[in-house]
Amino acid sequence: MFGIGLPELMVIAVVAVIVFGPDRLPEMARQAGKFARQVRNLATSAQNSLREELGPEYADLKLTDLDPRQAIRKHILEAMEDDDVLEPEPLEVHEVLARGERPPFDHEAT
Repeated sequence: MFGIGLPELMVIAVVAVIVFGPDRLPEMARQAGKFARQVRNLATSAQNSLREELGPEYADLKLTDLDPRQAIRKHILEAMEDDDVLEPEPLEVHEVLARGERPPFDHEAT
């Protein structure tokens, strides 16, 4: 959960008890839960609205698909899978140079 482990949660709980006090802490936890539910409902309704506006071809759209990093990663992985299906090109066979023989040199290429 957000990269927070058990020790961090314990520290947060102790600080919350100190700051809010044991009397107000249950009410604060209820308010935090209510806020989290409202945010989740807002995100779900926004996602459903987006799907309805885009039409049936985007029915399986996820909000993570809109992240540019995810989109690039997806297309790169698809391209790599397509390359695996293709047959590798055969290597060209060149003559081996004899001992002391110099390789061909193109003066116009440099």
